[in-house]
Amino acid sequence: MLIDEVQYAPELFSQIKMAADARREPGAYWVTGSQPFRLMKLAGETLAGRAAILYMDALSHRESAGEAAAPPFAVSPKDFRARAAAAAPLATPALFREIWRGALPGLVSGEFTNRDVFYSSYVQTYIERDVRDLYPGVDPIAFSHLLRAVAARTAQEVNVHEIAKELGVGDTSVRTGLGVLEKSDVVHLLHPYSANALKRTVKSPKLYFFDTGLVAFLTRWSSPETLEAGAMSGAVFENWVVNEVRRSFSQRGIEPPLWYYRDRDGKEIDLVLERDGALHPVEIKKSAAPKREMAAAFRMLDPAPQPRGAGAIVCMAGETGAVSSEALVLPAWAI
Repeated sequence: MLIDEVQYAPELFSQIKMAADARREPGAYWVTGSQPFRLMKLAGETLAGRAAILYMDALSHRESAGEAAAPPFAVSPKDFRARAAAAAPLATPALFREIWRGALPGLVSGEFTNRDVFYSSYVQTYIERDVRDLYPGVDPIAFSHLLRAVAARTAQEVNVHEIAKELGVGDTSVRTGLGVLEKSDVVHLLHPYSANALKRTVKSPKLYFFDTGLVAFLTRWSSPETLEAGAMSGAVFENWVVNEVRRSFSQRGIEPPLWYYRDRDGKEIDLVLERDGALHPVEIKKSAAPKREMAAAFRMLDPAPQPRGAGAIVCMAGETGAVSSEALVLPAWAI
């Protein structure tokens, strides 16, 4: 039995619990919903220990291209060669068309052809339905301004006070709004990696949107070409790469083991992947010509209690390779 939008019928959860306990037949009941916070709250209260949770993200690049799903991201020459062999090469303009269009199924499939109308309607219905459910009494206009201000800061550290100052509201209002955006799966946070041996690391998370098309719409880039040439191109490209790496784990039901590194001197590593007891630093660059110095910050992880494994530069290179013995190169389209 499949029950869609089950959060609107909370009384069904107790019935499903009794039926599941009586039958003990895994897969007999499937429940879906588009309001993750409310759905998870109901499932946690009633179906704890009885339900497997599968998160449905926006479509990955490989799904959109009709290619086989990639295994969880790993940093090794063998893994990178396999990824590149299983994916079709993509030039930077084509990739930015995908970034600008977005990864929501209705747009990818061609069901909706007017992107601007699609996202305008999406934002309006999101505020009217999901936001009002999580934030009763919300001012729709004020929240839409917050949404645009946050989109302009994608791939940056969260600075609540800076956003509040720009909008002319209090810090508490911004924190509440960011909490709603995270709970409703519009944004996700990447937390900094820290250990006792890394005492100068920053504490603030970085913020990313689950869908880069929504970022491009909210920040008013009118075409893929203007986005690629614009001031936000590097940030939106980073957002897209982080999403693809995350999806390689989340699509298989695995919590992504990802962080970022930044210290008070401004040295930063875009992604830190923890895998098999080692830390793998990853730098993300829009450039098609990776250089050795792009991996200079990798050594900042050396004092960490876990050993530093191979690192990588994810960029728009045409093929896999390496800039040094410690830094492999992976084309973004191969993730």
